[in-house]
Amino acid sequence: MITQIYEIQTPQEAEKCIELGVDQIGSVLLSQGDWRVEVLREVTRICERTDIKCSLIPLFQDGNTLYRAIDYYRPHFIHFCESLTDGDGQEIELDRFIEFQSNLKDKFPEIRIVRSIPVPEEGSPSGFPTIAVARALEPVSDIFLTDTWLGKEPVKGYIGITGTTCDWEMARELVLKSKIPVILAGGLSPENVYDAVLKVFPFGADSCTQTNLVAEDGNPIRFRKDFKKVEKFVKEVRTAEEQIEVKRGELEKSIKDLKEELREREASLPAHSIRPHQLIVIEELEEEIAAKEKELEFLGGGT
Repeated sequence: MITQIYEIQTPQEAEKCIELGVDQIGSVLLSQGDWRVEVLREVTRICERTDIKCSLIPLFQDGNTLYRAIDYYRPHFIHFCESLTDGDGQEIELDRFIEFQSNLKDKFPEIRIVRSIPVPEEGSPSGFPTIAVARALEPVSDIFLTDTWLGKEPVKGYIGITGTTCDWEMARELVLKSKIPVILAGGLSPENVYDAVLKVFPFGADSCTQTNLVAEDGNPIRFRKDFKKVEKFVKEVRTAEEQIEVKRGELEKSIKDLKEELREREASLPAHSIRPHQLIVIEELEEEIAAKEKELEFLGGGT
């Protein structure tokens, strides 16, 4: 399971993240007019010299500028996080996003695409189009990243950096239904990421706002990481991953025992005059095995 930390804008921060065991480092291009930032380029170069992956979010949508930026930075991932719903949570026309990502894949087949998928807060009204949006963008994306939809995000036209937890049940549904890996993000902190991972079983866990330094007024400081929080975040993810391994082992043993019991019961069936209750027991065993195998497959998808 990967850990990803966002808004790493300097080589020094990148090196510290690598030291603490972060698997992927995310940076942000803040401006189309000032897209060539030497220190950000050095962040990607540091990652190239290690096994760490780097991801880049462009906060602009001009194709020509983006292509030039990709040539300049050469990140492992380009991450798009435009809003895909309107202020009321209704799905907007997605064709332009699909076409743009498809063209980018043709031009840069070696660059993988991360697409943020909006997930509302827990307790939001039902009917939010998370799954519909994901299905539309799945063919032109390599990884999904959940992010919390509030209806009015800090950066107009984009989702993310809210510091607010998304609905983990809906995020879990996305993990179950998605054909591509899903990174869980949205309000993840060192305090809640263990529970979140064991609830959602994602491909990875991402943090931005909740691993930032905090100002005197209690608000997170953008682009300033608290590396004690980053260290704890990584450790909590690793602890959750160990727990998943334990659960996987328990499931594998349970499935093995159930299959052995099923074989024994089938072998003991008489050639004639099979009683209904004998068939019922066998059917129940088959259903239990199928349910546990599905759960095991789900756990396997998170590594």
